[in-house]
Amino acid sequence: MRERSLGSKVFDAANHFVLLLVGIVTVLPFLYVISGSLVSSEELLVKKVVLIPTHISWDAYRYIFSSKIIYQSLLNTVFITVVGTFINLLLTTLMAYPLAKKKLRGRNKIMLMIVITMLFNGGMIPTYLVVKSLGMLDTYWSLWLPIAISAFNLVLLRNFFQQLPEELEESAKIDGCNDLRILYRIVVPLSLPAMATFALFYAVGHWNSYFSAVIYINNSNIWPIQVWLRQIVMLSTGGFTDANALSEVVVPPESIKYAVIVVAAVPVLLLYPFLQKHFAKGVLLGSVKG
Repeated sequence: MRERSLGSKVFDAANHFVLLLVGIVTVLPFLYVISGSLVSSEELLVKKVVLIPTHISWDAYRYIFSSKIIYQSLLNTVFITVVGTFINLLLTTLMAYPLAKKKLRGRNKIMLMIVITMLFNGGMIPTYLVVKSLGMLDTYWSLWLPIAISAFNLVLLRNFFQQLPEELEESAKIDGCNDLRILYRIVVPLSLPAMATFALFYAVGHWNSYFSAVIYINNSNIWPIQVWLRQIVMLSTGGFTDANALSEVVVPPESIKYAVIVVAAVPVLLLYPFLQKHFAKGVLLGSVKG
């Protein structure tokens, strides 16, 4: 084995140092937020920045979960995320698959119309009027249908379908399969990395969705978790009053804000490890291979 040169060793050491520095910079904000949500009010008054709390206090989380409404909103968000992600994947797949076929007439014009939507849209007020005219206000459909298909994800999935060997589909047609059966039996199983990647993208979007619920939903019984977390932050800072006060415990507003961030982010962080393997394969969708 040839001995490595001094320049190669210095280069590797510099790479390790830079990667370590980037890792620290990435982890520190998470550590700061988690510690800020667990720090006691007395320590928070003494220290402005706390990375490791001396005494752990769960008052911020007790304050957040002291109302039963938060559990209902959490179930609402899970339902919105699961059903919404299924609708997204179903409609995106059904539209991307035929657009990947060269024999489809007018597919370039259709793709042009899809790409245009990535640059221009009707705006908030026209979209609201359309949702209202369809009778979807105060329903879950207002959170699903307006964003049922992402043009960007559609283009990527179409490119992925184009890379699949055409011989597989031709063999299936010889065996008597129609297009839908080919899609279900052959194309979708071969596209699991892509499906897992887009499922993660869509699920995170639904979980973090806030503005659409504020615009389209007035019924607090079907509010997602993000809207209720905003209400909790406003209540903790004295932004509004609520007849159903959450708690008698006095908690620093900063700790509540940090705890809200943790509650909103942890479910997605717990989901990511199960999709990491597929996500790593799917991030290169549509890339040029040498």
